Amino acid sequence: MRSILKSELLQTLQAVDKDAGARTRILALETEFRRRIGIHVESLPASDALFSKFNTNPFVLMIHSHNKGYKNISQIESDILPAKVFSSMETSAGRMVEAVVLPKYGWEVVPSGMHSIDSVLDGKKKSGDVLCLATLKSGPRCLNDEMSANIADDILANFEHWATEHSVTEIDFTYGVLYGTNSQSNKKDWHILRNIEEKLTSGKMLVSPNGHWTCKFEKNGITVTVTIRIGVDLWNYIGGTDSMFTELSTSIIRACITPSDVDPADYKFQIKDLPEIISMQSVPENFNVALLQWSQLEWFFFFARHFCDRLLEV
Repeated sequence: MRSILKSELLQTLQAVDKDAGARTRILALETEFRRRIGIHVESLPASDALFSKFNTNPFVLMIHSHNKGYKNISQIESDILPAKVFSSMETSAGRMVEAVVLPKYGWEVVPSGMHSIDSVLDGKKKSGDVLCLATLKSGPRCLNDEMSANIADDILANFEHWATEHSVTEIDFTYGVLYGTNSQSNKKDWHILRNIEEKLTSGKMLVSPNGHWTCKFEKNGITVTVTIRIGVDLWNYIGGTDSMFTELSTSIIRACITPSDVDPADYKFQIKDLPEIISMQSVPENFNVALLQWSQLEWFFFFARHFCDRLLEV
């Protein structure tokens, strides 16, 4: 179980705020996020969209209407558009984030055409004599058994081509998840490792995935490490620094959230644990960084909660 302390988040934010290189990266990410998000938002369902294009589930609409006590179609109409906007963003926001972040940290975005040798890849980077490859998914429950088996097959079928193409004998392959934690995973991602071990022929397993989120094998003179990296672990790996997650968080908050007054202390949230998540109790009164304004710190905690199992005050 991954726990994150708010005090540690604040300490890392202070360190990043004083790091000229980190600040430069954050501002560059912010600019590109804002540009890409503007394009992304324009493609979302509009208020004049056609109902026939929403592909709504009629049973869900009926159950939701019963739950809300709706009596008129006009009542449920106001719920349909926001729901579809969220759905559209779920399917495309991840790819946008990848396109913004990977190049800023030395990774190349792979335009993976269907049924090609690189179709499983989203990013790659050569680090010395090691070829780093990554396939990225938006959330910790994206995979099913068939997809896990297919990814394992792709790795086993193509690792020699990848190694030859880039003149290496060592590959570090990552199955990455943009947010979440290992304990939130449905474990289908771990099954990639199990499938590799079961399907490996005429090669040697150097590290078994049993009890681990990684495995390692050698075949035909090529060594391949495959690792599951989720949330914070993924981003810090992509950036090559323990502050990468903070850089990502700060840049997207700056791009999306305008500083303002915080909600009144007596505001009643409908979601029971939201007040605890965004509580500013851990923030010293004299806390001050240039990168985020006071009201944006609530968003910092709100964003970080998606990358841990528990967000703690101290």
